[in-house]
Amino acid sequence: MAFDGSSIIVVAIFGVFLVNLTSSLVLAKGPCQFPAIFNFGDSNSDTGGLSAAFGQAPPPNGMSYFGHPAGRYCDGRLVIDFLAESLGIPYLSAFLDSLGTNFTHGANFATAGSTIRPQNTTLHKSGFSPISLNVQFYEFHDFHVRSQTVRKRGGVYETILPKEEDFSSALYTFDIGQNDLTSGYFLNMSVDEVKAYVPDVLNQFHTIIKASKPNLNHVLNNDIYDVGGRYFWIHNTGPVGCLPYVMERIPVLAGQIDRYGCASPFNEVAQFFNHGLKKTVQQLRKDLPHAAITYVDVYSVKYSLISQGRNHGFNQPLRTCCGHGGKYNYNKNLGCGGKVHKQGKDVLVAAPCQDPSTHVNWDGVHFTEAANRYIFERIVDGSFSDPPHPLNMACYRN
Repeated sequence: MAFDGSSIIVVAIFGVFLVNLTSSLVLAKGPCQFPAIFNFGDSNSDTGGLSAAFGQAPPPNGMSYFGHPAGRYCDGRLVIDFLAESLGIPYLSAFLDSLGTNFTHGANFATAGSTIRPQNTTLHKSGFSPISLNVQFYEFHDFHVRSQTVRKRGGVYETILPKEEDFSSALYTFDIGQNDLTSGYFLNMSVDEVKAYVPDVLNQFHTIIKASKPNLNHVLNNDIYDVGGRYFWIHNTGPVGCLPYVMERIPVLAGQIDRYGCASPFNEVAQFFNHGLKKTVQQLRKDLPHAAITYVDVYSVKYSLISQGRNHGFNQPLRTCCGHGGKYNYNKNLGCGGKVHKQGKDVLVAAPCQDPSTHVNWDGVHFTEAANRYIFERIVDGSFSDPPHPLNMACYRN
């Protein structure tokens, strides 16, 4: 059947009508009511996990908002904090933190330095956490079971633990994968060698949300979907080639630096990872027809922030706010808040900048609160999401 020009126009108009109609139908249902958030990830969303297990993130972390260290490797709030605020949920307590915790509205299993694939090393040797994504799932599984047992005791326990039904109505958020890439680079792997193991990383990510077959090597043979998770908000990984701790430690050729000062080879691998992650999400949608899964392109937002930062008030898009020495004010041996012993006294050398809000990068690895707010404000309305639903509509399937 042949179409003339007018037919094509009619089809195009009808297509636009269907898109608008679909959006209107979703909006007509009203915003989602998420009673809780369960978060999994690395330092980009860790609100105190690593601090509880291996020692508190020292001052001046937390200086811009909390006024003291608050378990976050940042001067203030993270993207996950702004997500919780927007949904009317209190900041998430870290699962590993036993002091002052309240899990009524969810829990945070993210731990700084975490990877999707388990690391065959120690935190001290590599800088990467042993609390990989599978361990975070084991923690979550245990939390799900034991929280309900403890909650039945009544009294105060009912006020600090989630209800059973909250697990199937909660939003499950993920921000992990960056360390899977950088851990390879720090072992002197080439970009091609790192790319070669990305499919295995993504397969393990898929397994945590929905195992394709029983895992005979472990007692736990279920996954987050089996536990009741239905609503997923998944961030891809950012432009690691724009981070001082990568650019300072791994040499690249001058021709491999892009016009904004970022190392292109590392960003290309991050995009390769993200392309695979998006395909993994598409497969999960087929495997889990009753789940609503949102893929969020934070890479594009972060790269735009760094490349166009000066247009948004970030005068230092690449240089670290809190650090010491080098081209990027970063020294791997003397991190943010680092001191040296001089004349019998500890002297603060790696001090914070006067105004963190003018910097994108906080400590060479993590973003400032101002940058995190910028990222949140651009992803919350669904502009960088697939499907393009805003955060408060993430319970609806496309």
